[in-house]
Amino acid sequence: MSQSLPEIVMSETPGPADREAILKPLIAYNRSNGPPSHFQPLVLLLRDPNTGETVGGLWGKSAFDWVFIEYLVVPEQCRGQNIGTLLLRKAEEVGRERNCVGLWLDTFGFQARGFYEKNGFELFGALDDHPRGSNRYFMRKLLEPKEQASSTSLQADFAERELRNCGKGELCCLGTD
Repeated sequence: MSQSLPEIVMSETPGPADREAILKPLIAYNRSNGPPSHFQPLVLLLRDPNTGETVGGLWGKSAFDWVFIEYLVVPEQCRGQNIGTLLLRKAEEVGRERNCVGLWLDTFGFQARGFYEKNGFELFGALDDHPRGSNRYFMRKLLEPKEQASSTSLQADFAERELRNCGKGELCCLGTD
């Protein structure tokens, strides 16, 4: 007796179990056929010092020797004050500690391509008309070895210390840039 083929069903409201049913066999396949992923989340939170509420930050992961930055958000009132750069530098530091080759991300044409280029990222791909009238850019930054990174790390350490110690009682925004 032959096995019947599964139906293809469009779901407007998929649940976590649906995602897991797709992801679980993919992960099993990758584990048996590819190198170890060494998956680890990489999450850097920006918190309001009064409420403890998360108001932004960096959300990503390291896997297969690269850091992927999925989201990076700095509150509007704190933009232009080096906080985004500090988040990227901290992600680079974590990437080096995890022995990653580099960092990669994607951004839309109406978002922050220039910011990432200013921070050493280079374009490695583009998807035109996504969304229509704009583009989606894929960017990467190769990580230099730990020894070469130590001088820039000292500057980042100073700025990070300033961020931790600044104004109690208001959302912390640095005045350096």
